[in-house]
Amino acid sequence: MSEAPVTESDLQAYADGRLDPQRRQAVEAWLAARPEEAERIADYRKLAETLRGAYDPVYAEALPRRFGRTRAPWRRFASAAGWMTLGILIGALAGWELRETRSTLAPSADVGTLMARRAAVAHATYSPEVRHPVEVGADQEAHLVAWLSKRLGSPVRAPKLEDVGYSLVGGRLLPGDNGPVAHFMYQCSRGTRVTLYVRTDVAGNRETAFRYAEEGKVRVFYWVDRKLGYALSSGDISKDDLFKVANAVYQQLNP
Repeated sequence: MSEAPVTESDLQAYADGRLDPQRRQAVEAWLAARPEEAERIADYRKLAETLRGAYDPVYAEALPRRFGRTRAPWRRFASAAGWMTLGILIGALAGWELRETRSTLAPSADVGTLMARRAAVAHATYSPEVRHPVEVGADQEAHLVAWLSKRLGSPVRAPKLEDVGYSLVGGRLLPGDNGPVAHFMYQCSRGTRVTLYVRTDVAGNRETAFRYAEEGKVRVFYWVDRKLGYALSSGDISKDDLFKVANAVYQQLNP
């Protein structure tokens, strides 16, 4: 009797280290004959290890005073805030398994879908950071925008979101599928954060209408405008509130 075909669920479980020895051998044999898939899964495993290393010290940090009067551990705060646990993040990062709510995304992911997934993971990775949430702060906004524009090879902007209650924290450069990605972070007076993920190389998809997706606890509105793709993410505000912010971003970028 022939073995069951290798599925994406098998690959996700393999990347997570959750397969039994017999099935793991079958998956490894399947990957050995498919170098591109093997490279993809190897990258997921490396990213998962990196995320573990990034979150271990964060979970050990005390709760910042602005979030409450007690010095509870960061893990307790993350749980109370409804953020994804490390295990969920590792699974999402390893498998990019998108859990959509009321979306019309096709099973075969297009450029926008993939962008939304990566934007959600980037938000979940960096938004809890206390000491190093960004590479370049808002006090160097001109330098930040010029640097990111040069690296992406296309003019990018950091929208002004004060009218909807958010101020720029700063930004960073992230690796993307086919080149660098710009990642801007904003924060309101309550400490809630939203992030804007901007990537290039989406010229093949001219769709500009908003789409919505959820990855774990992270909500994402995303759209494509000519060769730039945008994804606004948050894990701490409602879909309606996130839409208001996303609309403000869109109106500024597409006056």
